[in-house]
Amino acid sequence: MSHPARANRSIATGLSVGLVFVGCSDRSVTLGWNAADGGAPPPFDGSQDAPPDVSQPLDGSEDAPPEVSPPFDGSEDAPPDVSQPLDASEDAPPADSGNATGPSCMVSGPGLTNCGSAGESCCTSLPVAGGTFYRTYSNTVNGLTEADPASVSSFRLDKYLVTVGRFRQFVAAWNGPWKPPAGSGKHAHLNQGKGLAATGGGFERGWVASDDGNVALTNLACMGLLFPPHVAASSYGTWTPSASTQENLPITCVNWYEAYAFCIWDGGFLPSEAEFVYAAAGGSEQREYPWGTTDPGVGFSYAIYGCYYPSLLGTCTGVVNLAPVGTASLGAGKWDQMDLAGNLWEWSLDWSAPYVSPCMDCANLATGTERATQGGNFNTGTSDFPPARHANNPADTGAYAYGIRCARAP
Repeated sequence: MSHPARANRSIATGLSVGLVFVGCSDRSVTLGWNAADGGAPPPFDGSQDAPPDVSQPLDGSEDAPPEVSPPFDGSEDAPPDVSQPLDASEDAPPADSGNATGPSCMVSGPGLTNCGSAGESCCTSLPVAGGTFYRTYSNTVNGLTEADPASVSSFRLDKYLVTVGRFRQFVAAWNGPWKPPAGSGKHAHLNQGKGLAATGGGFERGWVASDDGNVALTNLACMGLLFPPHVAASSYGTWTPSASTQENLPITCVNWYEAYAFCIWDGGFLPSEAEFVYAAAGGSEQREYPWGTTDPGVGFSYAIYGCYYPSLLGTCTGVVNLAPVGTASLGAGKWDQMDLAGNLWEWSLDWSAPYVSPCMDCANLATGTERATQGGNFNTGTSDFPPARHANNPADTGAYAYGIRCARAP
């Protein structure tokens, strides 16, 4: 299968299937004698605890002091050499390989603690070992072509798209009223806390207080029109005013600011475009699809796409065509993230712009007109699945095909 190396196209002008878009305690102890009072201490009269008798040597009945091991003589296995740091190759795992849990999953319930085939925490976040890869590549029967090298440090990427259930916890916090602190949301584990390097110079600036006004959680209206068969985008809104049977579906119709604010509140940040593509490509494996080379065929085992879910008819009718996160069980990427292709396009941190090479933990942070998105959605075709493909959309548009996945410090 042949795939273009990189497509820079706006959802606003249509997807491959015809999408058009029109948010200690302090205690004192009194002793019987104080050296400051002068004189000798009172003799031991049996009323106090007896002092230890040190006049006799140990007779073997007491605990013996620990045995000191002989020095290493070369006959045993040598201890590991920790004098040298890891070389940052992608095979070197992050220091902590456990799961991270954000505040969105602090309570149990649908869309919070029952995601995927294992019915696990929907906040499961998995380590991605850093390395070097090519952001632009075409992996076809004719061979592999590559361009735009980039290096990515180790990070975590959430296993699942953000569910309606998780987003509901965020809405309650925002109305609390929590707001992102100015400057938050950076990749603070990089560059002595300064974050990602901006391709135009400088570093991440994080959340800007004035962007609070771009978050409109009382109006998660889906924008756009899907045709054919001319189904209103509002039919694909997964948000409901109160908890419903849709809590395990991915939240839709969120704009870039809402996605960024959610990830900040949940203890993370939006992944850079390079980070997302790296995870989807399997690092230097430069995979054709996030799961490998297998064509997904007609169905939803590898990805939710083409409106094949749930009936295999390929007809788009509404929210029923979106699947609970993690449904495509064979589509896991190299580091086990689900839905890296299909279900929903995913917002990334970058503005959409031509790549700048080389890139070392970089992002395009210069002001632009649209933000980059990746992964394809529930009604697109396989041409949107190669990790090197991307789309873009205005940051303030809560289009029906857009969702959220957060990244975190390693």
